[in-house]
Amino acid sequence: MAKHKVAVIAGDGIGPEVMTEGIKVLNAVQAKVKNLSLEYEHFPWGCDYYLAKGEMMPQNGLEILKGFDAIYLGAIGDPRVPDHISVRDLVLRIRIGFDQYANVRPIKLLEGVFCPLKNKTPQDIDFIVIRENTEGFYVGCGGRYSKGTPEHGKYAGLRRAFSDSEEVVVQEGVFSQIGVERVITYAFDLARNRKKHLTCCTKSNALNYSMVYWDEVFRKVAKSYPDVRTDFAMVDATCMWMVKNPENFDVIVAENLFGDIITDLGAAIQGGMGVAAGANLNP
Repeated sequence: MAKHKVAVIAGDGIGPEVMTEGIKVLNAVQAKVKNLSLEYEHFPWGCDYYLAKGEMMPQNGLEILKGFDAIYLGAIGDPRVPDHISVRDLVLRIRIGFDQYANVRPIKLLEGVFCPLKNKTPQDIDFIVIRENTEGFYVGCGGRYSKGTPEHGKYAGLRRAFSDSEEVVVQEGVFSQIGVERVITYAFDLARNRKKHLTCCTKSNALNYSMVYWDEVFRKVAKSYPDVRTDFAMVDATCMWMVKNPENFDVIVAENLFGDIITDLGAAIQGGMGVAAGANLNP
């Protein structure tokens, strides 16, 4: 029987409590599935580790994790550590380091779990969000530019508020042809094996480069999946319809930032973050 090595990073806050119960579930699955054997190794990485060591995980953390078949991650975050440090130096480091470009978030209401939406049942709330997980506005490109610098001058000509400001801050979203194509293709493959309906979550009416490109790639990939019904929804409208008519969705594909937002909304309508599963994958 082959053993699957699992690195357990319980993390912070409720993370250790959730991981303890989650491992009980995994052990129960092992007992029922033939030839499944899981071997766990626990790592104390997270905000307490940062406060003691000055880093969220060791410098060779990714090298250590390479020896595992899966990473079981709890919760990351602590008021004592700035969020941009805790998330970027552990969560994003793992995602980007292992090119886990597909974040898969099932939004499924389970029997017996309270739903905050009136008269919605498990038959109404059963869809999946595919979030692009390594690009967009999370790549860390941009900067803070003081008045008088060439970078500040680049934006000063766009409008008076920019030119009069002592500082201009830019956060760049980076969308690559490979990155966009592969996550949209993954979403189409998933939709083909479900109810054959894929929604493109976009904001191309306002983001005139990134989201226009995203929509173009979606339409291009769609030509290879004539059996999958497609539609487009602006991200704000997506949020509204997830609350009003969640039964209309099957699979939604979204860029990184939008996917981050709508998946937490999805968690709320399925009963809360405690019952919201998710996986970061490199298919």
